[in-house]
Amino acid sequence: MTVVTADRLAEDAWEFLCFKRALGITYQRGEFVLANFVRFVAQQWGDNGEVELHDAISRWCARTAGRKAVSLGNEFGVVRQLCQFRRRRDPTSYVPEHALAPIKETTFLPYIFSHDDVRRILALASSHRGRFIWASMLRMLILVLYCTGLRLGEAVRLRTTDVDLDRGILNIRHSKGRSRIVTIRPDLIAELLFYRDERQKLLKRRRRPDPEAFFLRLDAMPLTVLSASWVIRRMLRQLGLKPQRGRVGARPYELRHAFAVHRLTAWAEEGVDIHTKLPLLSAYLGHQNILGTEVYLKATPQLLELASDRFERHLSSAQPPR
Repeated sequence: MTVVTADRLAEDAWEFLCFKRALGITYQRGEFVLANFVRFVAQQWGDNGEVELHDAISRWCARTAGRKAVSLGNEFGVVRQLCQFRRRRDPTSYVPEHALAPIKETTFLPYIFSHDDVRRILALASSHRGRFIWASMLRMLILVLYCTGLRLGEAVRLRTTDVDLDRGILNIRHSKGRSRIVTIRPDLIAELLFYRDERQKLLKRRRRPDPEAFFLRLDAMPLTVLSASWVIRRMLRQLGLKPQRGRVGARPYELRHAFAVHRLTAWAEEGVDIHTKLPLLSAYLGHQNILGTEVYLKATPQLLELASDRFERHLSSAQPPR
């Protein structure tokens, strides 16, 4: 039996966060979850009131009825990591079983842009006229998102020093607790070189010092994720890919999904064993594990059909057991 208090848990949570950040992991979402858990314990049993850790976690998981399994599972995972950290000091300390919270399953399937959709988005971006968002920059942003599968925040936060066009790489720094190098194709390098020249002309016209952000607005200030997301959503509405109101429909993030699915589809059409490529695609996209990449295998009927055909051919060519 492991007995805790809110004050003791608060100290443990702080030590755990320090440990995570010493490893280079920001763990901001985790900090929010742990603060919520400690606050719940304090509200239920007081700052120094004793409670069994098992009971505290069980009641915390059940605090709100009707929550999505994926949301509860993600939060539970953070608290379970805290319990594992506490066990380093006390081998008898309680660690909950995974079964205490729902399995992190989701039925979400991303909206996948067709190649024609991507061409239409690029055409609209190339003719964009805005107060702060200019066509060359917006077109380049769309190309980077689609051709590399970067998250919108990763692309917007690129610095000029992160874009190494001599070596053909993008340095993605401290995203989701880790950094990675993304290689890019020669045709994308050519586009980036053109935009870099346009960017320098903008700075010269505005007579502004270089802010080092790679993507700049018309006033030579760094592009923000909020403004980038807003203008892309507006384009999607203009093209009929997203309803005029509400949060439903295609999102800027779908460019990342399109990159992944189009890459997998191309491999399948080439006769490549997709499952041998999944770890490579997972690393390229910056997923924490291959499970985050496997969702794309069921993203489109075309990809499912290609995989099914390959499996049938494999079965028909297999030797019967002797």
